[in-house]
Amino acid sequence: MEHYTIATVAEESPDFRRVLWTGEHTQLVVMTIPPGGEIGEEVHEDIDQILTFVSGIGEAIISGQKKKVAQGDLVVVPAGKKHNFVNTGENPLILYTVYGPPEHADGAVHKTKEEADAAEEAGKDEPPIS
Repeated sequence: MEHYTIATVAEESPDFRRVLWTGEHTQLVVMTIPPGGEIGEEVHEDIDQILTFVSGIGEAIISGQKKKVAQGDLVVVPAGKKHNFVNTGENPLILYTVYGPPEHADGAVHKTKEEADAAEEAGKDEPPIS
């Protein structure tokens, strides 16, 4: 059994992206977006994503629609939808997200967005093959 006090785990992680758990059909990831930072506009063609915000304030942009997000908010990004999340506050925007199916390499830790982007471009952040 895996058990997390997820808000605490997310707030204690200084990393841009940290994969906590990977299953056959889903993946749990915590993220910390620095002030002025963003996840970066992207589309997951065959992956649904659910994001829950733990602290900070930001903006969700999904298929051109914008919505403010803050602690306690949950945003669903259906597969195939262009999306981005931007930190608009003075403190880190901290969240956890569930991908279905997994999107990242099992156990991946990326300290910065630049490190995460480089790993993806180099093919070093591929999800496990079931």
